Amino acid sequence: MPRRKPAPDDFTLKKCPTGIQGLDEITLGGIPKGRPTLVTGGAGSGKTLIALEFLVKGATLYDEPGVFMAFEETGEELTANVSSLGFNLDALTKEKKLALDYVYIERSEIEETGEYDLEGLFIRLSHAIDSINAKRVVLDTLEVLFSSLPNEGILRAELRRLFRWLKKKGVTAIVTGERGLNTFTRYGLEEYVADCVILLDHRVTEQVSTRRLRVVKYRGSCHGTNEYPFLIDKDGISILPITSLGLNSEAPLKRVSTGIPRLDAMFEGKGYYRGSSVLISGRAGTGKSTMAAQFAEGTCKRKERALYLAFEESPNQIVRNMRSAGIDLKPCIDSKNLIIRSERPTLLGLEMHLLQMTKLVDEFKPHIVVMDPITNLISVAAQTDVKSMLTRFVDFLKAKQVTSLFTSLTSPGTSLEQSDVSVSSLMDTWIVLKDIEGQGERNRGLTIIKSRGMAHSNQFREFKLTAHGLMLEDVYLGASGALTGAARQAQVAEEQVMGLARTEEIERLNRQIERKRAVLESQLTVYRSEFEEAEEEIRKHIAEVAARTQAAAGQRIQAADSRKADEATIG
Repeated sequence: MPRRKPAPDDFTLKKCPTGIQGLDEITLGGIPKGRPTLVTGGAGSGKTLIALEFLVKGATLYDEPGVFMAFEETGEELTANVSSLGFNLDALTKEKKLALDYVYIERSEIEETGEYDLEGLFIRLSHAIDSINAKRVVLDTLEVLFSSLPNEGILRAELRRLFRWLKKKGVTAIVTGERGLNTFTRYGLEEYVADCVILLDHRVTEQVSTRRLRVVKYRGSCHGTNEYPFLIDKDGISILPITSLGLNSEAPLKRVSTGIPRLDAMFEGKGYYRGSSVLISGRAGTGKSTMAAQFAEGTCKRKERALYLAFEESPNQIVRNMRSAGIDLKPCIDSKNLIIRSERPTLLGLEMHLLQMTKLVDEFKPHIVVMDPITNLISVAAQTDVKSMLTRFVDFLKAKQVTSLFTSLTSPGTSLEQSDVSVSSLMDTWIVLKDIEGQGERNRGLTIIKSRGMAHSNQFREFKLTAHGLMLEDVYLGASGALTGAARQAQVAEEQVMGLARTEEIERLNRQIERKRAVLESQLTVYRSEFEEAEEEIRKHIAEVAARTQAAAGQRIQAADSRKADEATIG
């Protein structure tokens, strides 16, 4: 019988989707199907939760029943612990989509007998698998299972036997284990016999904790190799693999208003490109937050959604303060077109902020996102880390075609054309707000440093924060450049005086013209009268001459008739 030629798919490693947000993207499809995966990490890193969610998602999303064999927590304890995450283990158990089995291991009994092997465990686990036709299995954790085994040789043999048994059984398994001092696991063997190793880490940096995940090993498959932060909240585990995002987002041609009509005019009268990134930088008090709030208000007035991420003020403070500038955000919040999320940067680690923000964007689906100010994030991490996080957030928003606006504080003594977190090169549009001090006063001005893809204005414009929002003033040029404040007002007054003088001069000249016209018309009337009199006299004289000529002709005719002359002689 001829041998069948292997199909290309026979050599392709089959993968089992975990259903855990972000993990399948990192592993390019899931963990190895029908093989064991080791999830290792320290205490509190999330090993049990990620394993349990793997089973729950398998049962609810992929119709793959699962067995959870615990050596530390009872089924009741597990059910209670994960109920806050929305996992109803009791319901899954009743539907025979999940089997919870708690195995209690008594160390003293093993020490007394001196015998220990996993045969009993295999029988028990095999029964649980067959009872619900399980496709997925979790063993939590290895340390408890082997903690009573002092003989390292036997321990290693049993570990190998366990992983071989799981692979032979054909179930996709997750085995959790504690991390060792200098190894990924306590015994230093599990990572070699497992086909896939996922390392969880819970670190604290400057009193800020962050959970991270890294795929250490994946036999037969490519995978993401970075450290990815992950979040545990009411929806379970969320991993943020956006470092894998490429620069392949679309470039929409539609424009979105800045919320300030005269600023729109500086962008070809149309505003920013939709889906682009905007940076507004300037020193304290220059109006960055007001400009950002006006952008959010304008968005909501178009019945679009805006997400405002604030790191300095509470939502109530923002609403109150912006109301003094004629920007009423309360109706926007009431209509659910605006969400203001305020929290101190130190509340979470940088990556956790990123996770929460991206999750909020996915849930709320805003048209614009405002982050005010990004400079405060420096209190949580180094400048390079903040820039890295913002780069990923900007790429994330661009991929979703969300227009983003970031405000950045510029420190005194530094160049205004330099943001404190060095993200200006990432941005499509950069507006710099400036303080102009002089003549005993301080005024505000703005200029557009760059705006990719459009012919924007290069003017420096003064603006005011009025009761109707941010208003741009007209441009007045003096000998030293654009005039602002009192100098501009003086220039305006001078131009008004000069304008009034020119108006009076024009009126005087017009009156002079009218007088000349009246004189001329008077003279023309006299000349016309004299002409008419002369014309009449001449016409009378012409009539008299004509009469005399006619009379002379009549006399000659009469004389010819009397002489009987022919008519020829008469003529």
